[in-house]
Amino acid sequence: MAKRNRSLLILILGLLSAIGPFSIDMYLPGFPAIAANLHTSVDHVAYSLSSFFIGICAGQLLCGPLLDRFGRKRPLCIGLVLYIFASIGCALSKSVEILIAFRFLQALGGCVGMVAPNAIVRDVFPVDENAKIFSLLILILGVSPILAPTAGSYIIASFGWPIVFVVLAIVTALILLAVIFWLPESKKPDPTFSLLPKPILTGFGNVLKQPQFYTYAFAGAIASAGLFAYLAGSPFVFMELYGVSEQQYGWIFSAIAVGLIGSSQLNNIILKKYNSAQIIRVVLFSQSVIGLLLVTGIALHLLQLYSTIFLIFLFLSCQGFTFPNSAALAMAPFTKGAGSASALMGALQMGCGAIASALVGLFFNHTALPMAAIMAGCSVLGLTILIIGRKKIYYRARHEDVEAQCFELIEKY
Repeated sequence: MAKRNRSLLILILGLLSAIGPFSIDMYLPGFPAIAANLHTSVDHVAYSLSSFFIGICAGQLLCGPLLDRFGRKRPLCIGLVLYIFASIGCALSKSVEILIAFRFLQALGGCVGMVAPNAIVRDVFPVDENAKIFSLLILILGVSPILAPTAGSYIIASFGWPIVFVVLAIVTALILLAVIFWLPESKKPDPTFSLLPKPILTGFGNVLKQPQFYTYAFAGAIASAGLFAYLAGSPFVFMELYGVSEQQYGWIFSAIAVGLIGSSQLNNIILKKYNSAQIIRVVLFSQSVIGLLLVTGIALHLLQLYSTIFLIFLFLSCQGFTFPNSAALAMAPFTKGAGSASALMGALQMGCGAIASALVGLFFNHTALPMAAIMAGCSVLGLTILIIGRKKIYYRARHEDVEAQCFELIEKY
């Protein structure tokens, strides 16, 4: 692949991947304004975030098989069109219930932008380059948590919260044009791939039978759910508890996001010396320790605004290592069915994220403790799954190696 074409492909994939995070981050500073305008509370507005995560989760399970059956481009274009119309619906919402419903539809359309890039990376690039490509995607993806909340805060302050969704619709329309004219089809349609429920569920079942997939997909998804707990809880923690303004919240969010971006690029350098399995083991342990320090500090009232920001910065910096390495390791066993594997991995991530964000609202007690406790719990549980799953991977690899040796002996004699 020519260097220019490679760079353009990575850019388009990165922009597609950024649609979901922009949809989340850009409207977060507007929670108080949305609550006031729609005559509800901030914690009820947070359910529009949970509905988005649920839509992403369900949508990925649907669009994964579609990507394997019809190729990558056609489902991608249809999904982006749905996203654009749903964004306009969000802007015109007159109640929090209508907003929650349109956010669900917005997620159904936007989820294909999260599944397709993972599958296309697996289609186009060698397996040993996947982690590096995912890190490059995170570099583009990382623009969203820096620009989105800051831009969103100023848009909301100047024009009102509905304009955020109008901007999302316009930006996605431009990305759609880039997909139509410049994104090559990486996989031809496969008429033999059945869209009946039973074969699809069988396909997902075959993916889940792979120890390498379920270990790294579940460990990565649950650890990443700590990020979603932060997204759900941070508007209240910073704007209500610590009393920062919408603009200040945007800058705090952006500063914390720098850690996520920087670590994702540092991951590329570290990959030259260590493999993905080694990196993710150390990172999940470190994230667990940081999460426990955060929840302990908040429970004992030892943390103030800046110390809370610092520990969250360290916690989310670990995500820059976790995602590219867990995704590369989970996708490595698949050539055929990469779309379904990518969809299942994304659905697990968003499903865990939806649960984590909903738990923050469920245990809401007017303190930062629910957010911190769920963040810490996600990292510890992710580490536990990794430790247990690695033993199963090792056992299966050793068992298959013994079987291969026995087969060779039988063939020889």
